[in-house]
Amino acid sequence: MVFKHQIIATLILFISVFQIACTEEPVEDTQAIPPVADLAEVPYRKLSEYHFFKGEISDLQAQEGVLPYDLNTPLFSDYAHKARFIYLPEGKQINYTALESLDFPVGTVLIKNFFYHNDERDPSKGKRIIETRLLIHQEDGWNAYPYLWNDGQTDADYWVGGFQTEVSWVDQNGEEQVINYQMPNKNDCKGCHVIDNILHPIGPKARNLNGNYPYADGSQNQLLKLKEMGWLNGMPALSEVDKAAKWDDTSELLEDRARAYLDVNCGHCHRPNAPANNSGLFLYHQETDDNNLGLCKVPVAAGSGSGGLKFDIVPGEPENSILPYRMNSTNIEVMMPELGRTVVHKEGVELIENWIRNMENRGCNAQ
Repeated sequence: MVFKHQIIATLILFISVFQIACTEEPVEDTQAIPPVADLAEVPYRKLSEYHFFKGEISDLQAQEGVLPYDLNTPLFSDYAHKARFIYLPEGKQINYTALESLDFPVGTVLIKNFFYHNDERDPSKGKRIIETRLLIHQEDGWNAYPYLWNDGQTDADYWVGGFQTEVSWVDQNGEEQVINYQMPNKNDCKGCHVIDNILHPIGPKARNLNGNYPYADGSQNQLLKLKEMGWLNGMPALSEVDKAAKWDDTSELLEDRARAYLDVNCGHCHRPNAPANNSGLFLYHQETDDNNLGLCKVPVAAGSGSGGLKFDIVPGEPENSILPYRMNSTNIEVMMPELGRTVVHKEGVELIENWIRNMENRGCNAQ
């Protein structure tokens, strides 16, 4: 009899739970939640709390109010792919600037996701997202907030202390690659993003955005897209906007490709009023003086970083030039850039070596 009562009680409980489940309010559709970055509340603990992406967060599908973008020539980061997005608060506009990063209004969030395809030959085999870096323009200026993705790829946590993890993938040649990926800590961001002791974005300059992007509604020039959306103010005719070369597009001039590569990978530090300004080696886009660009220039500081070589660049002789020597090293006392990579970008080194090799040999030792 007791057993019979237990069965009846269990059935009643099951029916009650079922009825409650059927009458509960439906779960809120996260795709209907607009993106948010309350400047008084950021950084949020979880990346998902910003609602930048709809559906499965790891699909990185932008919500309305979040726009994907890319760079003609990006910064090298240990062969990681990057999915970039801009969140612009409703009613705000970006002001056009010709040389430096676009003038983004307070409230803007620049979103950069670092990931690796499991197989470069077939992206449909999935990817692993390692980290997401947010640059948020707050009332006191730009601030960097890094997020580390969990193993299940369901979310990312605000993570200030840096992180190391082994990453493997199959490259375009079918060979397995393995690296020890290093996520920088929050303070490392200041090592690259600072000009005049103020944090700035590096990549989204007009010249590096002056190219097409495959938007969901069709391919279009990114600057024209921003203008069409009412997001970009003060842009001149597109024909008047400089265009950075694609570093790996061999149909473009070698000089333009090399300068674009050096600008985005080195020029944010090697320029006046930036961390490497005391070197006298200026590799940013605006530099036109051959000596400042390193041609027949004796480095300010010698030592192991020079490899026993005398000049930053010896025209016609990459094997005798300090610049490619340092790019081709992973020794912490030698390598350049100092942050953001743990392996050599072989294709980037080859580009700079070819650039130097094709310069007219002017005999630096005779000067």
